[in-house]
Amino acid sequence: MDIWKGPLEGVAMIHLGSFYKDKKVLVTGHTGFKGAWLTTWLKLLGANVYGISLGEVSNPSMFSLLKMDEKINSHFCDIRDYQKFSKIYNDIKPDFVFHLAAQAIVSESYKNPLETLSTNIMGTANLLDIIKNDDRQVAAVFITSDKCYENVEWEYGYREIDRLGGKDIYSASKGASELVFWSFYNSFFTNHKACIATARAGNVIGGGDWAKSRLIPDIIKSWLKGESVEIRSPKATRPWQHVLEPLSGYLVLMARLHGNRDLSGESYNFGPSDDNDIPVVDVVNALSESFVAKDYVKTPVVVNEAGGSFKEAGLLKLNCDKAKFNLSWKSTLNFNETIDYISVWYKQFNDSKVGLYDLTCKQIMDYTELATKKKSHWRP
Repeated sequence: MDIWKGPLEGVAMIHLGSFYKDKKVLVTGHTGFKGAWLTTWLKLLGANVYGISLGEVSNPSMFSLLKMDEKINSHFCDIRDYQKFSKIYNDIKPDFVFHLAAQAIVSESYKNPLETLSTNIMGTANLLDIIKNDDRQVAAVFITSDKCYENVEWEYGYREIDRLGGKDIYSASKGASELVFWSFYNSFFTNHKACIATARAGNVIGGGDWAKSRLIPDIIKSWLKGESVEIRSPKATRPWQHVLEPLSGYLVLMARLHGNRDLSGESYNFGPSDDNDIPVVDVVNALSESFVAKDYVKTPVVVNEAGGSFKEAGLLKLNCDKAKFNLSWKSTLNFNETIDYISVWYKQFNDSKVGLYDLTCKQIMDYTELATKKKSHWRP
């Protein structure tokens, strides 16, 4: 790993390319929205990428649109199937593991609560147990969610030491997976060669997201059909961040975690600056103004606050000071830049559906160049 002194006194800089080049990296949940972006980025960094997933989670699917099945080594299994999961892992013998596989849709947790709990809790436990039985110097980052915190809707960002919990099934599953992680770490990993950590992020948006009951996919799908955009909580404020923001945090965390027992067992928040705390209705309007393309129909916004079957929090944000000071990580994109990245991606999809992999790679490279200019403490 290349580490050198940066422009700030005592701040170590990480060159991601030299760290990941030729390493075997396993990404669980690689067919999902964040998984497809992460595997693309890892390929650009020269990694040998392997994926484990239950299958594609949406139609359209970013994984298919980018033809990622031709570019990485994919394996398909249910992460609750310990024997199959363990065999695939041990056949790969990865250097690094990013655990993204989960039931990630809040509304789905109301329809299938037991599946949500078993996937998010037992899937995490299975991977922890598999790594526990691996005597190599592996590093693993377990991605959970900002919803792992007990949300009392205060105006301050939640810190990694704040109470975990959740009033809904999805939040409870994420809080519980964090507790499972903590218990495994204390029981088995304090003197283990492997180094493990969790990463928490939320309100992730970006091109290529087609999941159900998410704001950006719902907007795009409605516009493509010429239908009105229906939003449930127009005044709800969220700290919106482009998908590349938390992914850069995960990549930096992994690079600093490998072989570093001081970071093992820790949790880190990754989120945008306070300037990205924007009401839902403003996100819709900003995307509408940004998106201009032929045959793209923009229709009125309909507010239907009674249309939801579950309560949504009015405010949930993270304090990312720990990532800033311990990892020298900070977010890069402002809200307008985030919207521009998203609109460009969906314009390309709407116009031709060709060249989406090249566009995705270009956005990653543009992002890393911008991060360098803004003096983020890592390099592509």
